[in-house]
Amino acid sequence: MTTRSFKVSFYETEIYEGKRGTTYTVRWSVNGRRHGETYKTSPLAESFRATLLVAANNGEPFDMETGRPVSHATPAAEVTTWYAFALQYVDMKWARISANNRKNTAKALTKATIALLRTQPKQFDPVAVRKALREYAFNKLRRDEAPPEVRTILSWIRRHSLAMSAWEDTKHVDNVMLALNTLLDGRRAAASSVNRERRILNVVIKYAIREKILKTNPLPKGKDDNAPPKPAQAIDKRSLLNPTQVALLLAWIAARPRTGHRLHAFFATLYYAGLRPEEAVALRRKAATLPESGWGELLVHTAEPEVGSAWTDNGTVHETRDLKGRAAGDTRPVPAHPALVAILRDLIERDGLKPGDLLFAGEKGGLLAGSVFRRVWRMARRAVLKEHEYDSPVGKRVYDLRHTCLTTWLNSGIPPAQVAEWAGNSVPVLLATYARCITGQLADLQKRIEGPQQLPGTARASQ
Repeated sequence: MTTRSFKVSFYETEIYEGKRGTTYTVRWSVNGRRHGETYKTSPLAESFRATLLVAANNGEPFDMETGRPVSHATPAAEVTTWYAFALQYVDMKWARISANNRKNTAKALTKATIALLRTQPKQFDPVAVRKALREYAFNKLRRDEAPPEVRTILSWIRRHSLAMSAWEDTKHVDNVMLALNTLLDGRRAAASSVNRERRILNVVIKYAIREKILKTNPLPKGKDDNAPPKPAQAIDKRSLLNPTQVALLLAWIAARPRTGHRLHAFFATLYYAGLRPEEAVALRRKAATLPESGWGELLVHTAEPEVGSAWTDNGTVHETRDLKGRAAGDTRPVPAHPALVAILRDLIERDGLKPGDLLFAGEKGGLLAGSVFRRVWRMARRAVLKEHEYDSPVGKRVYDLRHTCLTTWLNSGIPPAQVAEWAGNSVPVLLATYARCITGQLADLQKRIEGPQQLPGTARASQ
């Protein structure tokens, strides 16, 4: 659809006499779309009107959006503010990305928006400003539900947002990079968070280039002063649990009233089968093959990450997703240790689970909430571990049960390709993550090296 037209009509200049003085408004239309420009003096208004008339008489096309002759058009980067563009980007991207990606995008845009203001909103509470942007402005589902106090903040931000041309000034680019690196309390943000938000911002800028608002990507491409420290890929070996610790923790959890047996089975699944918590939460009875004895199998095919009801289309706390790094509808078989088979069989019999039922349902029958299993895990650590263990990284996160499982498989000599297949990782990611935790194979490896590296005659000399 064209945005230019040669059909231009002019009207009489409107004169308004008010208490604060007289104004003169030039009126014209482009292809039926009316436009106006107001001036404080008649000569200025007539000069502007004459400029438009000359352009029209010369046969110059007019832009239907701005109403100006094409030769007078203001660059989009000077017309569009960063805040307006960020809202446009959110609305364009919303239906195409996951709920978790929506939330992360809102976080990145919030930091960039505050950095790209003409002046900082010191009259508002900093937490309230971030909340207004993150949870309302950059949330398409909640924007129209913003309460009056939030609308006041957002109105102020809209008026004080810098134009997109600010990205051409390295000072403003540095301010944005610093904002991504810094938490509200001034501490440095985690490297993983900074890198994720930089990636998001790069996608946003590429969209601005595609829309012809910016010409080039101003974000730093190499090492810069605001670059975050490189995040550690390898897990901390100290976070791994030993079998005794796991046994004590699971026994304490199993002894809890009402749902202890169910949470015991949930944590055991992470420890013995290496599932991610969001995969275990989504597991149903029919996905488990559990013989009376020996090894079984779990068929993992869905994940239910917890992202918050404000970010999902159906208003639920969890978002149903396909498996990480897999094609839509793909499945992943995982071996079930005989000990886990016994635990799950006991759970199914005790709860009378049918094929379509969730294995680890919440107390009210829905999906098991992350806040519930994380709280119980913290309580178990406090109750079971010794003080120095509790203060250490050992088992600090529920996810450390999965780390412990995958490390056990690797240390047992299972080929990395097979472990990666069971875990739902790529081999490079698996090795980069767990390389420091592989132990118990040194003696065997030394024997393998000893033979080929033996120099002639050294064996006899050593005797």
